[in-house]
Amino acid sequence: MTSSPRFTLASITLDAPNAHDLARFYRSLLGWPMQKEEPGWSEIAPPDGGTGLSFQTEPLFTPPRWPSELSGQQMMMHMDIEVSDLSSAVDHAVALGATVADFQPQAEVRVLFDPAGHPFCLFTRSEPTL
Repeated sequence: MTSSPRFTLASITLDAPNAHDLARFYRSLLGWPMQKEEPGWSEIAPPDGGTGLSFQTEPLFTPPRWPSELSGQQMMMHMDIEVSDLSSAVDHAVALGATVADFQPQAEVRVLFDPAGHPFCLFTRSEPTL
């Protein structure tokens, strides 16, 4: 019996009209250092290791629609980012260029759009109830 090969999620890649601009936004939002910057490509990663984010320039990029609509690019994925204080985290993200979505489905989560239009969620972890 042969063993399965090992799989490691190394990065999640986001397309954008300008890879470098979007990488700078997430670098500032998350506080992660730049790992690589080439024409049309950027990478950031947590300083203590782990899965990073990559960004590639896509000239035909169309931002996803959220909430989804039948006509238009559907949201295929989004990032959930845990924060210690939701209100100040939203303020920080907006100061960096994010936009708060009109529709907010949960009180303890804020849906925002990055400068390229990708939705992402900021949330605080609630204490489990017993």
